[in-house]
Amino acid sequence: MRSLLRTFVPALLGGLIAAWTSMAWTSAALADKASAPIPAATLALMAARGTHAASPIVLRAYKKESEIEVWKRNAAGRYVPIKTYPICRWSGQLGPKTKSGDRQTPEGFYTVAKSQMNPNSRYYLSFDIGYPNAYDRAHGSTGSAVMVHGICSSMGCFAMTDAVAGELFSIAREAFAGGQSAFQFQSFPFRMTAANMARHRTDPNIAFWRQLKEGSDRFEATGEEPVVSVAGGRYAFAPSRDAAKEAAFTALHKDETDRIAALVDEGAAAVRTTYSDGGQHAFWAARIRQGFPVGDVSRPEALAYAGQEVVMIPARRRPPPPPVPEAVWAAWIGTASPSLTMRVAEFLPPYAAEPPRLTAPVTRYAQTWPSLARAAIEAALPPPDIAPTQPPIEKVAQR
Repeated sequence: MRSLLRTFVPALLGGLIAAWTSMAWTSAALADKASAPIPAATLALMAARGTHAASPIVLRAYKKESEIEVWKRNAAGRYVPIKTYPICRWSGQLGPKTKSGDRQTPEGFYTVAKSQMNPNSRYYLSFDIGYPNAYDRAHGSTGSAVMVHGICSSMGCFAMTDAVAGELFSIAREAFAGGQSAFQFQSFPFRMTAANMARHRTDPNIAFWRQLKEGSDRFEATGEEPVVSVAGGRYAFAPSRDAAKEAAFTALHKDETDRIAALVDEGAAAVRTTYSDGGQHAFWAARIRQGFPVGDVSRPEALAYAGQEVVMIPARRRPPPPPVPEAVWAAWIGTASPSLTMRVAEFLPPYAAEPPRLTAPVTRYAQTWPSLARAAIEAALPPPDIAPTQPPIEKVAQR
């Protein structure tokens, strides 16, 4: 028995020590990646924009462009763009997520608290964006655990690769350490420009996207994180407390709305963008072809059919403008025309000049030139000065 114990106990202790060492090593590795500093180059970008690591952040995602932007609040209290990160993989189609298992990457305005940060993620590092939010719940949408995480595999998440996920994690961590209680995560189908809105005007989600457009315009005009609520099943945004910023939003949103209407009136094409299953930034597509390791890539065969545009309304050429009546264009070129506000100094248009007098010069030539030439030949007179009476520039201007 004693001999058995002498053999068994050391082996057991050795196994326990090995297991403890392995766990300690794993914990240390997890702690190291979760506490990795923000890269010096990114800190330099922050400093150049008048902000720093501890300042509050807002993240903005664009599915069609496959990008996530980091914005930080500067010393003047305005959010400014710091850096854009390529998304390695997102899944589904353009449009909001509505149910668990639909592989849709959400769209809308979400909130990320410190408790949603996951340093122990199976996908390197991650944070939960907060789906479903109040809008999603008001529409009966289901699902959970939608993350921004590492590797390159998505089932409704924003997959960024390990290195990018680690940098985003560190930026959020430092913002929390600086006192931010939660940050806003804005997710859009595409960059919310007037051109994109006009181009996707026939999409079934266009009414929803107009709500997102309002929030996007508000953020860009005011530089403030939008205060978002849900009323009557729609996103609602509180006005800015700063009257000047609210006026800036009103002007921008009106200009954008007018621009969309003008593009439609001019006959801009309308399209639907379809995906086999989500998309990927061209940067990562090129790196993967070069053999760069990004971890598992979800449904790589689907990427060949990403972003196919189906034309719903072809572009229409505007007819040429009708010819201007003679009475109108004659008035335009008149001396009192307000359209001719800039004139060359001392310029006299031909229609205002006196008719040219041809008889007198010809007579003077016939009478005087032979005698002048003869006198010059005989050296009785210096050569005649035949320089033009007007500078060449003025003569050209009168033609």
